Amino acid sequence: MKSAIRVRMVVGTLALAVGLLAGLPPSHAQTQGTERRGDRRDDRGDARDTRQGGRDDARDAKQECKSADDKSRAECRQDKRDTKQDSRGTARDIKKD
Repeated sequence: MKSAIRVRMVVGTLALAVGLLAGLPPSHAQTQGTERRGDRRDDRGDARDTRQGGRDDARDAKQECKSADDKSRAECRQDKRDTKQDSRGTARDIKKD
């Protein structure tokens, strides 16, 4: 008799626990956070690539400027700075989107 009561109590407790857990909505907060972090990581990588490309372009442009003898060294240096600054601005725009 006591074992039958215990079995009923265990079964009733399990049924109650399963019923409560079944009523909870699924939680996806961690997945959304992971996606946002991944998006930011991709944006940072794209911005870094943009800045590096700007550095390479600026280096090449300065070399061409120096070899052409059209401008002074200061003007070539300023052109390089302007090119790098433009690539930084583009990289900032990539990160903001």
